[in-house]
Formats: sequence, structure tokens, C-alpha cells
Amino acid sequence: MDRLNRAFSHTDRASLVSEDGKNSKSVLCQRCGSKVLCPGTAVLAEKELFLPSMRKKSGLSSTEGSVDGDTLTAHWFVDDMYTFENVGFTNDVGRIKYLICADCEIGPIGWHCLDDKKSFYIALERVNHA
Repeated sequence: MDRLNRAFSHTDRASLVSEDGKNSKSVLCQRCGSKVLCPGTAVLAEKELFLPSMRKKSGLSSTEGSVDGDTLTAHWFVDDMYTFENVGFTNDVGRIKYLICADCEIGPIGWHCLDDKKSFYIALERVNHA
């Protein structure tokens, strides 16, 4: 099964979340291994968000036709963009900015709505943990 589409089991999640509900491991880019979040900086959040399929930054802002992607529900949530170690933002796509790896520009790995300045989501299935 494609690892981007598989749901994280409760066992998988338990190994990633500390007793206080935060990420117990570093969150890393799947492509280049760059650190996105340090341990203990994000909270596990359940929220249905649509993310386009992973690609380089240049392909994310195109709006022609329908967009392939996934509706994902498990995310690391942070309320301050300065919490991130290495994250970039796409140009606005409607009221959304997608989060990408700042080093290799692959994404989207996450989602930010311009209507809520304090909500940033990183999809668990789009990152690695170490």
C-alpha cells in the first residue's frame, strides 16, 4: 500500500506522541531529511484537510483543472510559524498557503489558512520521524 495514503494506526501514533500530547521525535522531510520540527514543539490534531499530491514547488500553484491529492486527518499542529525549523510557504492558492520543505521545496507537507493566523498543520503521512 502507498505509504502516503495509508492511515496511521493507533500503535504508530502512540510511538510518535509523548504523554503531554506533543511530538516525541523530530519531524523530517521525507525527501531530503531536513528537520521541519524539533521534538516537543507540535500537538497531534485530527482535522480533515485536502493536500494536493506531492511535487516540487513550481507545480503547486497551478490551478488548471482538478487537482490530485489526498484528504488527510492526522497532523502536527503548531500555532506559530516561527516554531518550524525548515518550512517554506507557497503563494496563496485561494485562502490557503501550502507548507513545503524549505530545503528541497517538495510538498505540500502541510496547510495554513490565511483566515487563521495561528494554525499551521503538518500531515503525519507526508513526513518522517526520527
